[in-house]
Amino acid sequence: MKYSTLEVKQEGHIAHVVLNRPDAMNSMIPEFWTELPAAIREIDDEGNARVIVISSTGKHFSAGMDLSVFLNMKEDFKGDPSRRAERMRRMVMLLQDSFTAIEQARMPVIGAVQGGAIGGAVDLLSACDMRYCTQDAFFTIKETQLGMTADVGTLQRLPKLIPIGIVKELAYTGRNFGAAEAQQLGFVNQVFDDQESMLDAVMKIAQQIAMNSPLAVSGTKTMINYAVEHTVAESLNYMATWQAGMFQMEDVFKAMEAQKTKTLPEYPPLHPAIKKMNS
Repeated sequence: MKYSTLEVKQEGHIAHVVLNRPDAMNSMIPEFWTELPAAIREIDDEGNARVIVISSTGKHFSAGMDLSVFLNMKEDFKGDPSRRAERMRRMVMLLQDSFTAIEQARMPVIGAVQGGAIGGAVDLLSACDMRYCTQDAFFTIKETQLGMTADVGTLQRLPKLIPIGIVKELAYTGRNFGAAEAQQLGFVNQVFDDQESMLDAVMKIAQQIAMNSPLAVSGTKTMINYAVEHTVAESLNYMATWQAGMFQMEDVFKAMEAQKTKTLPEYPPLHPAIKKMNS
């Protein structure tokens, strides 16, 4: 597909989604909110990629929601309050779905951040599996300073990533937190001197992931995400049920043979997603 806000490329088993509006600080215009989930789901549906990297162009990762989105929403605040509220609810859920697509992807998604990641950009990154950034990176839950409550995932996902007291401070104040603090809190895995060295390292990590069985990695992502939302007992029970159906010996034998012969294993890709029933 052709995108106006993104560039999507794939090298080997690594898909790379690049936010590509540098002159506008990659702000999230209306098209972005449909293009990003479409790109993620297209990659996921095809099943060839084993890792997705999300990075951006220009000085900043993303300035968050573009002003045009707020101006468009302003036009909706007319007419019957109950119908207006019902429409607003559906609009927020549509925006939320744009980043839920990242969480739902079968393969890990890695965020690579330079410069500012503001407002909606924090929502996006909170949905990623891992995050890496440059020394000049900073993050802001900006919505509070704009007179609104962040509504696209930050307040729901960030408390599962960093201490809740810190989340509240950051959300209540809207202050910036930089790369060093983000790493200390565990929000980012590693900090790099510049974007070039960051992307080089992130791609090496992605390559390491892509060398493993895509079925094993996908199952691991599913289990970890499930464990975040459930008790240990529930998660262990789900793990046992998952293995009863998913654990097969083909990839295990391939991995064992590769280790024995000191070669790289070659795993078949995940099947493409089923879009319709065969007639």
